[in-house]
Amino acid sequence: MITALIVFFLLSSVIGLFLMTKPQGAIELQRRFYEKINWRIEPISMPKEIRNTRIMGWILAILALIIILYIFINSLR
Repeated sequence: MITALIVFFLLSSVIGLFLMTKPQGAIELQRRFYEKINWRIEPISMPKEIRNTRIMGWILAILALIIILYIFINSLR
């Protein structure tokens, strides 16, 4: 259980940092993926899409911090 939480922490930290620092890159990756499965997506408002992507990155990073704190606190017991 703890190993899964640590893996989740690492993944969400890396993805969260990527979304915070490179939101346009994340949006482009998503567009490329959807084109491969024959869908085309275009944001209505790119500034809003970038803002929302950064917010999503912050949320992931905060969740990662909560997870690592949970692991640390429970390991002290």
